[in-house]
Amino acid sequence: MKEYQNPLLERYASKEMSYIFSPEFKFRTWRRLWVALAKAEKQLGLDITDEQIEELESKKDEINYDVAWEKEKELRHDVMAHIHAYGVQCPNARPIIHLGATSAFVGDNTELIQMREGMKRLKLLLVNVMRKLAAFARTHASLPTLGFTHFQPAQPTTVGKRATLWLQDLVLDYEDLTRRLATLPFLGAKGVTGTQASFMRIFGGDEEKVRQLDRLVARGMGFDTLLLVASQTYSRKIDCQVLDVLSGIGQSGSKFATDMRLLSHLGEMEEPFEEKQVGSSAMPYKRNPMRCERMTSLARYLMHLTHVAHTTAATQWLERTLDDSAARRMVIPEAFLACDAILSIYLNVVAGMEVYPEMIKRRLERELPFMATENILMEGVKRGGDRQTLHEKMRQYAWQAAAQVKGGGENNLLEMIANDKSFKMSRTEIRELMDPAQFVGRAPQQVEEFMKEVVEPILEENKDVPEIRGRVNV
Repeated sequence: MKEYQNPLLERYASKEMSYIFSPEFKFRTWRRLWVALAKAEKQLGLDITDEQIEELESKKDEINYDVAWEKEKELRHDVMAHIHAYGVQCPNARPIIHLGATSAFVGDNTELIQMREGMKRLKLLLVNVMRKLAAFARTHASLPTLGFTHFQPAQPTTVGKRATLWLQDLVLDYEDLTRRLATLPFLGAKGVTGTQASFMRIFGGDEEKVRQLDRLVARGMGFDTLLLVASQTYSRKIDCQVLDVLSGIGQSGSKFATDMRLLSHLGEMEEPFEEKQVGSSAMPYKRNPMRCERMTSLARYLMHLTHVAHTTAATQWLERTLDDSAARRMVIPEAFLACDAILSIYLNVVAGMEVYPEMIKRRLERELPFMATENILMEGVKRGGDRQTLHEKMRQYAWQAAAQVKGGGENNLLEMIANDKSFKMSRTEIRELMDPAQFVGRAPQQVEEFMKEVVEPILEENKDVPEIRGRVNV
């Protein structure tokens, strides 16, 4: 209780994402890389025995942290400390651990592996959110609701059509994420300045073996794409590309959450609210949209993290500089943790969103007379009225009705029109023009087309993705 605790770990992100960026995952991955390197070097003819490989394999998950920590205090170098600790456990293999490699071999390749596994976790969450949101959109595809532009009443839409706008953003994020995941490259074994000079010496100038070494290690770690050129490190633009995808997910989550906060204020939709949940310490009646507010807050933080990555990529010197290290240790993990938290909350909210049709209907009925004026005007012209005369009367009646509504009264626009003989329409005939379904255009059909042509293929492609529950940790 006397030390700072990172809220992303303590309150927001999942244990699964936290593990990917944990010391254990990192150091076990270092050892997997050393094993992959030794295997590839042996396969290409270096004097490495099966016994040495077996010894490395047997200890790759049994990390002697105490030895590594003590050695790092002495050496002030984490990679060398862990090489030493691994060598203590594997005395026969000690001479060939990290052979020809640099610190970036384990550091950078591990970070690429962490980002790959992090994106897999985000894809799992994203697909689950899309499933729930797609089901919601279909359920409410034909439920008319008042549309808003500038948060002012506009033409009606449907609740389901509005949900497809949130879903469309996620589809774009899904496409970005899957593309980035499929093309994420591996650094491989490139040496001190990226020239592979140390490996050329080890293999006696055999260029083909050095090329093969790169490919073997990449395949051994599950990568199909390998950088052909790099310095000691991979280009920090790759961090930017990955974090831009995460930022995009944050933008989509924030847009959804902001809309939900507005709809909550209107009383038309609400996020889940648990039986014993407290909305306010001072006002017991309140149901604050806490989850959606948390999403917007986390998204704001995530989006700004990308600026650090962009600046780092822009300020690297020549073949490498170490001023990237401290910031990247925080920015990359925290971006993934924040994105994980946003999607986890998103899933939790979508799975339990509440819709209040009567509130939606009441607001729509209050504004619909204004929306219906064009239809009524056209019908009046059909019945022999003068368009310009009817338009002026309609304008005056609309202003009077609006003033009455703003004064707290009912919308009496239709009554005024029905009482005006020049429109030649009865109250019943005017009411028949007020069916909300006549004002939503193709919204229900658009929902169905979007589902069939865009969403269903994605969900079918991911039918084996397990269903998980969203959660709000605290």
